[in-house]
Amino acid sequence: MELYIVRHGPAAERNPQRWADDDRRPLTPEGVRETRKAVRGFARLVGKVDRLFSSPAVRAHRTAELLLEELKDAPELELMDLLAPGSPAVGILGEMHQIARPRSRVVLVGHEPTLGELIGLAVTGEAVSIARLAKAGAAALEFPRAVLPSAARLTWLMSRKQLGRAAD
Repeated sequence: MELYIVRHGPAAERNPQRWADDDRRPLTPEGVRETRKAVRGFARLVGKVDRLFSSPAVRAHRTAELLLEELKDAPELELMDLLAPGSPAVGILGEMHQIARPRSRVVLVGHEPTLGELIGLAVTGEAVSIARLAKAGAAALEFPRAVLPSAARLTWLMSRKQLGRAAD
C-alpha cells in the first residue's frame, strides 16, 4: 500500500470570537491559492489514487476538495473522524491496516501534530514526530507488506513550495 499524507493548507488564525468551534476555521484566500498550486503538483507526482480521506474540519475538508479537482479519475471524498485535530496516530494507522489492499493508493488529509506522529509510528513504531509537515505539504509512505507500526518506508516529504514547483 502507498499512503500519502497531506496537511491542510494555510488557514485563518485561531480566533475563538470568530470560530468558537476551531474545526470551522477556513483556509484563507491566499491559502486557497497556495494550496491549489501545491495539490496540482501533488496530483502530477502521484497520479491516480484509490481512496481519499479527510478530517471533518473545514480547513482540511477544503484542502481535500481542492485535491479532488486536480486528481484524474478522483475517488469519492470520505470524511474520517479519526483525522480530526488531536486524534491519536495509532487509531489512524489501525484503520489503514483494516482497509489496506495490495498496491492500493490512499490519501489522508489532516492536521499536525497527528500527521507527523503518524509518519513516526509507521516508520519507527513510535508515535513521535520524525517529520513535521508544512501547511499544504505532503509525504509518501510505502508499506511493502502489512500496514503496521514500523513497517513503512518514507519515500518523500515535500513542502507546499516544493509541490508547487512540481505543478509547473
